[in-house]
Amino acid sequence: MSLNLPPVPDLHDPALAAALRHKIDRKTVPHGALGRLAALAERLGAILGTTEPRLDKPQLVVFAADHGIAARGVSAYPSDVTGQMVGNFVAGGAAVSVLARQHGIAQTVVDCGVRRDFDAAPGLHTAKIAPGTADCSVGPAMSAAQCGQALANGIELVKGLPGNALLLGEMGIGNTSPAALLTARLGGIDVAEVTGAGTGLDAAGIARKTAVLREALAANAGATAPLAVLAALGGFEIATMVGSVLQAASERRVVVVDGFIASAAVLVASKIAPHVLQRCVFAHRSDERGHARLLQLLGAEPLIDMGLRVGEGSGAALAWPLLVSACAILNEMASFESAGVSDKA
Repeated sequence: MSLNLPPVPDLHDPALAAALRHKIDRKTVPHGALGRLAALAERLGAILGTTEPRLDKPQLVVFAADHGIAARGVSAYPSDVTGQMVGNFVAGGAAVSVLARQHGIAQTVVDCGVRRDFDAAPGLHTAKIAPGTADCSVGPAMSAAQCGQALANGIELVKGLPGNALLLGEMGIGNTSPAALLTARLGGIDVAEVTGAGTGLDAAGIARKTAVLREALAANAGATAPLAVLAALGGFEIATMVGSVLQAASERRVVVVDGFIASAAVLVASKIAPHVLQRCVFAHRSDERGHARLLQLLGAEPLIDMGLRVGEGSGAALAWPLLVSACAILNEMASFESAGVSDKA
């Protein structure tokens, strides 16, 4: 698959890192007292290339699509729910919609491949490849051309969005299955380790789901390179998200990663361009089995852990105020010198 993907160079800047560390160390608290908030502030400064990072016009994008593998009973809910939830997002009634509205985050919903069509509506963007992927348990989920188009759609989407922060969300009945498959294949992990309840399967349902996912891995055994794996095992919303992550990283936007499915997209993006991870802030640890293992694989320490399994980008929106606070601490908190406070014990 030959694609014109955006470059994602190394952000490592020793001088900037030293300046950020010095600025944090001079704040009017005991040394190290800001804990992980200091580390978050330093990361935001490194991403945005300044000792005075400011978050501007944050964009939360919910990537939505259906999955052929859902017909194999890997989800507790039917595929129709994907389209119904897209309507809920657009109407502002979903969990992520409430949280985005609360925190002043713009929400965009992208139809990447939902099985139904939608009337035009504010906040709804159409980038449909097809009405759902093929069943990856018997062959590739999408063709190389379809995967390439989804990546291109994600790239173009971000180019048209304002701001310097992208919050990742998703919706797609059955999409914990491709997330588990991508994690297993690209991470060299047994798929049983990362296969969970999704929308609410019981133990027997999880066992059936695991068996179907083993069929999918066997049916696509020849797919080993990142883009080939994405085409064979991913979903239209995941592939579109990968393109958006690559473009956001290329533009030095802060990428706020939600749960299991968004993290799987970031895993794929990082296999294509490893420095993507320098631009990522991992919002939370999902309660979906597999996410903790995937975060470990990515070397990521999420900001919060509240047992969420909602998806949608809700964890990213919930964690957003921590990023705002980290910038405020760096920019507004007095130093020992400016406050006339002794830094000697």
